[in-house]
Amino acid sequence: MTKYSIKPNRLLKHVLNISIPFDNNSFCAGFELSAWRCEALAENLIAWISDYALKEDELDVNHANSYVKLKQAAVRVYTSDNYQRRGEVGEILLHAICRDFFGTIPIAPRVFYLSSSNDVVKSFDMAHVRYLGDGKFELWLGEAKFYETRSDAVAAAIESVNTHIEQGFLRNEKLIIGPQISKDIDYHAEIRELFASETSIDDLISAAVFPICVACDSPAAVKHKVIDKAYIDDLKPELKALADKLEKSGLHHKIRILLIYVPLGSKAGLAETFDRKLKGLSA
Repeated sequence: MTKYSIKPNRLLKHVLNISIPFDNNSFCAGFELSAWRCEALAENLIAWISDYALKEDELDVNHANSYVKLKQAAVRVYTSDNYQRRGEVGEILLHAICRDFFGTIPIAPRVFYLSSSNDVVKSFDMAHVRYLGDGKFELWLGEAKFYETRSDAVAAAIESVNTHIEQGFLRNEKLIIGPQISKDIDYHAEIRELFASETSIDDLISAAVFPICVACDSPAAVKHKVIDKAYIDDLKPELKALADKLEKSGLHHKIRILLIYVPLGSKAGLAETFDRKLKGLSA
């Protein structure tokens, strides 16, 4: 058993899947006392920050050091007052969903291939691996967008992914992530080889899944008070609208896409609540 075998308790619910023309999924925080669970989701994201920000050899947590480890992770995530423009909430959502629902593990923690703990740079928002058995694996190279509107979020996601799969960007990305890949993970040598400068970018892309996480304000999440058929029916066109935009972009002809939609009752409310909780730890 690795330290990544231990995960925070699950909060999000997998409420919707549409598999055409690629895999489209929606995960919801649900409702409590007739309101969308903003506070509960922010607390769950805090529970995930150690898994997100610390390397595996730093995840040796016990009752004596748990608070220190949580503060260490919180400081690494960010210290900026300008939380509205930052993407950490979306990135932690992407990380948590891929870890919890799809069984991935990090090959390089995100904060270690940023230039510093408080700088935003263009890079994959997530670098994970998913083991398939029989010696096979997939790289999961993810992109997350945490926006108020779906249209802005998906447009930004398409632009980012198109940038990511450009030859020059991928060459640089291989140089950034390759040396950071943990030597403790299974098939370390085979994974490192995919990031080697001598390996064709085509081999990297063919071994990869590109999850795209869109977390944004949702009319359905604002309107409803419980996860039921009526809520799911209102959520379907929101997910389909995102899938349609991605399909029109043509990205799915170039790479394997997995769409992850997280409908929010209030993007601003979640950002503020998460920021308040995180700063309480990093003060």
